[in-house]
Amino acid sequence: MGNDNNLLLAVAADSWRGIAGRFWLVAAVSFGMSLVATPICRRIALKKGIVDRPDDFLKPHEKPIPYLGGVAIFLGWLAGVLAALALSETNVDVALMAGIVLAGLAITLTGLFDDLRVMSPKVKLACNIGVALLLLRLGLGDDLINVVARVTRVEFGPGEKWLALAYSVPVTLLIVVGSCNAANLIDGLDGLCTGVLGIISIGFVILAGFLRIIYPDADVGDERIVLALAMLGAAAGFLPFNLNPAKIFMGDAGSMLLGLNAAMLILMFGEARMVRWMIGALMVFGLPIADMLLTLVRRWRNGRPLMIGDRSHYYDQLCDRGFTVRQVVAVSYLLSLAFVLVGVSVILLRTRYAILVYFVAVMAVVALVWKFDMAGIERGAFRRRGPDPDANRSMRGPEPP
Repeated sequence: MGNDNNLLLAVAADSWRGIAGRFWLVAAVSFGMSLVATPICRRIALKKGIVDRPDDFLKPHEKPIPYLGGVAIFLGWLAGVLAALALSETNVDVALMAGIVLAGLAITLTGLFDDLRVMSPKVKLACNIGVALLLLRLGLGDDLINVVARVTRVEFGPGEKWLALAYSVPVTLLIVVGSCNAANLIDGLDGLCTGVLGIISIGFVILAGFLRIIYPDADVGDERIVLALAMLGAAAGFLPFNLNPAKIFMGDAGSMLLGLNAAMLILMFGEARMVRWMIGALMVFGLPIADMLLTLVRRWRNGRPLMIGDRSHYYDQLCDRGFTVRQVVAVSYLLSLAFVLVGVSVILLRTRYAILVYFVAVMAVVALVWKFDMAGIERGAFRRRGPDPDANRSMRGPEPP
């Protein structure tokens, strides 16, 4: 095992230079477009009065903050994808990427309409499902059950395609809708969602790069690398304007796009037909998933509606316990990095060992939640402090599960 890993790392070092040489333009273009588009979107939002106004509960920032940051993120992401299509050396399915761009546009418009408060949570959820069905039509996730079936030695016959689809569709819907909303839910502090999803995208880049290196002769396209780099560049270009104190918010338009991009990558890693790659991708996306589950459990235990925004998130609780926004964001970056490191360990581990490592990591998270009583019944012990100049937050209205 040790010699094999050393050989893999030696080969990877040389191969990564080739990957960087081929795809650096994708990250550079997406970063540049996002960096340029963000202040333009900010000026448009201010001129049109598209701002997030403060309140005394979920939005305690001191003054209205402009929206439309999600539009800048989309433009950066789109520019990176188009740059990849323009490169002659990339091995991507043009029809698939066109469909992915359409899905990204649809989820961005869904989030944008929700930011403008013209969409109910049920309609928003229906739009998310519609985007997931579009991805299934493109072939993403329509054979997902075989990822698990191969581990259990179960095989679907030629006439059982419908059965594989019947098992795969609900799981794909769960991944897409869950990822979009997990990213949306973690968008609660300045720079939080942007930085966390940027770190996650680095993990996806590592997984995608090694998958390409390990199976150079297999039918493994470059779509994973392209989407991960486009996501990284778009988030990195927006982050300087979103750090505390934020000059602009991404809104649901940006957070849901980043969540959708993560979902598409998770589904694509499932196409590798090895469960460890998909589980590794899920672990890379672990912090938003953990926050979403914690939030839903805490709301359920306290008898509150699951779809209404409140202060059940881990970052809300840390703020209520005396941490500043910048400290909470820094802690979140470290937590996200830890999830990424655990997730990419799949590169060096066999499936049976990787699953054990992931199980230990999940149990460690559960133990921390239990130790600090972050999913407990509220007894008024932690009340929100008064307005804090370091407490700028992004908007979080009605939240779908």
